Amino acid sequence: MSDHYHLVDIAATHRAGAAIARAATGGMVIALRGDLGAGKTTLVRGGLQGMGWTGSVKSPTYTLVEHYPFSSLYFYHFDFYRFADPNEWETAGLAECFRPDSVCLVEWPERIDELLPQPDLDVSLSPAAHDDARVLALRAHTPAGRQCVAAVHAAGLLPAA
Repeated sequence: MSDHYHLVDIAATHRAGAAIARAATGGMVIALRGDLGAGKTTLVRGGLQGMGWTGSVKSPTYTLVEHYPFSSLYFYHFDFYRFADPNEWETAGLAECFRPDSVCLVEWPERIDELLPQPDLDVSLSPAAHDDARVLALRAHTPAGRQCVAAVHAAGLLPAA
């Protein structure tokens, strides 16, 4: 299942992130793909704020992971941009975050693809033709991923042309 949406502004990116986060369930892996500045962290910020997070949400580019505990789930936001060698995954000890009570949001998953579990959902963001607009592409690989795609569809975002 694959869907494309036109995100006209940051608010639309936040709405898409909130829809994905609300539909996410424990044990999910969500791969976030896109160039630098594509809006991956903005999407995550919208998701966490949509779940009720009131603190700051920053890119984990230098820390590798940011942790956001909720009452029933842990959200881990990873950024593997700085990984030069997939073996860094082993020495960083991050595999323990991928568990049944967590949702793992992974930026730059291609840096460690062979070590990551199969994503439930692939999310790709790319700039649109103008302003702050983005194109959001979703591809579900599991029933849990399909629930997230359905939630984004129900959020009333504009389909991409």
